[in-house]
Amino acid sequence: MFDNLSQRLQVSLNRLRGAGRLTQDNIGEALREVRMALLEADVALPVVKAFVDQVRTKATGQEVVRSLTPGQAVIKIVNDELVTLLGATNDRLNLAVRPPAVILMAGLQGSGKTTTVVKLGHLLQEREKKTVAVVSTDVYRPAAMEQLRRLSASVGLSCVSGQPDEQPVEIARTAVDQAKRSLVDVVIIDTAGRLHIDNEMMDEIKALHAAVDPVETLFVADSVTGQDAVNTAKAFNDVLSLTGVILTKTDGDARGGAALSIRHITGKPIKFLGTGEKPDALEPFYPDRIASRILGMGDVLSIIEQAQRTTDQDKARKLAKKLTKGKGFDLEDFRDQLLQMENMGGIASMLERLPGMGAVPENVRGQLNDNQFKRLVAIINSMTPEERRFPAIIRGSRKRRIARGSGTQVQEVNRLLKQFTQMQKMMKRAGKGGFKRMLQGMQGGLHGKPF
Repeated sequence: MFDNLSQRLQVSLNRLRGAGRLTQDNIGEALREVRMALLEADVALPVVKAFVDQVRTKATGQEVVRSLTPGQAVIKIVNDELVTLLGATNDRLNLAVRPPAVILMAGLQGSGKTTTVVKLGHLLQEREKKTVAVVSTDVYRPAAMEQLRRLSASVGLSCVSGQPDEQPVEIARTAVDQAKRSLVDVVIIDTAGRLHIDNEMMDEIKALHAAVDPVETLFVADSVTGQDAVNTAKAFNDVLSLTGVILTKTDGDARGGAALSIRHITGKPIKFLGTGEKPDALEPFYPDRIASRILGMGDVLSIIEQAQRTTDQDKARKLAKKLTKGKGFDLEDFRDQLLQMENMGGIASMLERLPGMGAVPENVRGQLNDNQFKRLVAIINSMTPEERRFPAIIRGSRKRRIARGSGTQVQEVNRLLKQFTQMQKMMKRAGKGGFKRMLQGMQGGLHGKPF
């Protein structure tokens, strides 16, 4: 997400970064490029105008002009204005109510509403330790009810099933009553969508809202549709008074116009981003972290939080103990590290959060993809346990057998063994006190300022 916008903004702002002094001309030129970048990212015109005017006003202020590094001061202003535009702070769900807390999900058909219901339930169950029940009131598409039942079962969520001949309001009330009796913390209601807004849909969702009195009414918007998503969110907000927005399919949206427009147009916060198809591919929306990613400064905090959630702590402790005792790092350990990276969302997801990755040529970033990592895992899986523990025994005939078994070439097996040898040397140094030096280096980097 934001790839195109990020690259354009970084190029234009980097010219200011090195400027010895700021003038009306170089500020104006940079802001024209910023304006074009935002418009190409499908950001709404009123939002672009307000954003550029705010940056221009602050960038021509006396404090910036007199600054020792005026170019960097302007970049900080752009960062701060992006944070303000995106919503300033993370808006958490309001679950501090008498259970069950009811969450009503609204949106058009095809926006990813049903899968988002399951993702949100999974997130609340795993991270907030809440008991969650989900229910579909889409009586027009029996397949939608079946889809919710199947997806919720895959992540261990309770699903209250209605019947196609029931009224949506009856289904929702029954689900809330059952949740009260079962002492469930949260009920998430999946509503029917349409291909476009119509009076029948709006009347139905207003009736549902009045019947269950939800503590959160969230609009699920497909980010790929850009300004259409923003306009639809505004229409729903006029009827329902939304409490927030969830943007889906952000992994397929290189522009990011919906994210940058929706808060300004609707006045409602973005609460979550859908980042993929897996049940855990839903992340809280942090405006400051998103602004940092847009300007190429990375999002290290999100990487750390994701690592804490997905890393197998027992395996990590065993590996650390193994290294400190001087025992070798073998291919079993290497495979575990690759699988842990996959659990963290894959290499592509991590790269876009690393500082400075926007400046890396696209063809170079393209060489680091999740398919390559899967091929590495397949090669290691084709080895015998002895070969994984003692890679030095892997010679010509063994390499050919491993290549055949993994559907790869001998050259790829050789490349993996070379990469493993490099990793092995690094882990050996880490086991001799290198971990401490690495952590000290990381802390020094984290304490450095981005501007």
